Amino acid sequence: MTEPQFFAPEMLEDPYPTYHRLRATHPVLRIPRLDAWVVTSYEAVNQALRNPQLSSDRFPRARKRLESRGLDTLIDTRMRSMIHMDPPDHTRLRSLVNKAFIPRAVSSMEDRIQHLVDGLMDTVQAQGRMEVISDLAYPLPVMVIAEMLGVPPEDRDRFKKWSDDMSMLLGGDPAALPEEVVRRAIASREELVDYFRTIAAKRREQPGNDLFSALLQAEEEGGRLTEDELYSTVVLLLVAGNETTTNLIGNGLLALLRAPDQLQRVWEDPMLVPATVEEMLRYDGPVQLTTRLAKIDMEIHGTTIKQGEWLYLVIGAANRDPAQFPDPDRFDVSRVDNKHVAFGAGAHFCLGAPLARLEAQVTLRTLRRRCPNLRLEAEKPVFRSNFNLRGLKDLPVAF
Repeated sequence: MTEPQFFAPEMLEDPYPTYHRLRATHPVLRIPRLDAWVVTSYEAVNQALRNPQLSSDRFPRARKRLESRGLDTLIDTRMRSMIHMDPPDHTRLRSLVNKAFIPRAVSSMEDRIQHLVDGLMDTVQAQGRMEVISDLAYPLPVMVIAEMLGVPPEDRDRFKKWSDDMSMLLGGDPAALPEEVVRRAIASREELVDYFRTIAAKRREQPGNDLFSALLQAEEEGGRLTEDELYSTVVLLLVAGNETTTNLIGNGLLALLRAPDQLQRVWEDPMLVPATVEEMLRYDGPVQLTTRLAKIDMEIHGTTIKQGEWLYLVIGAANRDPAQFPDPDRFDVSRVDNKHVAFGAGAHFCLGAPLARLEAQVTLRTLRRRCPNLRLEAEKPVFRSNFNLRGLKDLPVAF
């Protein structure tokens, strides 16, 4: 078959027909240009995400591929974080951060998130229209994670810029990115680390009631976070907690507005809001794929994978697999047994899943209450160029 042009501009608007074609003919396909296997069936992706013989340590590959372009000196061990680690290091780091993201801890933040959403809506309500991304979906997650980390409100704009720059390294193949994008991402990371070094000196003397103070004091079985681990964790929380939630709200709301019968059902029955958010995650999720390295020879979906070979696990394709989801291209807010893999699975299941779900649910409930006549004002919204972290440039609506 013709090799699919992953990360190509023509796939940005709608990658799902390519996913369907690929999954139906070659659910595990070797793509030489990517130097990897591309896995698209739900069963294979779900199993691979849970397989401990598939490593999440992408760091050596990133260094090797950037080295060929003379960019390896921009990447060092400080770029590592728990998403690039396997047990036992991953287990240790995750246990230190996990306490802040357990459902009970997250649920206690609902009133504060509601206050933030209402504040953002107050600024646009009288206009009768808004641009969802810049007015709501873009600022909300950075406000939430900034407050969790103890960042003052006046620094949020810088915080968001750093997040935007660094997220480009997660956009697909880092070795294919323009040099200026890579350099800007690394520079923003260094600025963020310098910023938190200043805060750390203050928090060590006078701890606050925030997540960064907790990380500084965190101990698990007698071991603290190293300095590199501390700042890599902050970087991860910032990027993962911002970009993905923005895209969840934007992509999900677009899908809902394009299905007016489903929108009406949710507006009439607020009890459908949690299920609607799950369908948003399945239908057009904010993360399209993740990668793994085979530690041993193995078989996936009847295909032999050799030790040292890479796999692209296409979450977006798995979530549209008709073998798992009947009528997968239909947005259905009452979908039963919606076991999507938008947050991954296994040891690396998304740490911030409860928080992302809560932010999306609060947003949707608020729009239902305050914007009963919500409707699209653009026939064909444009998606940003970041293939993996799939999200809209803008989403104009009226109400």
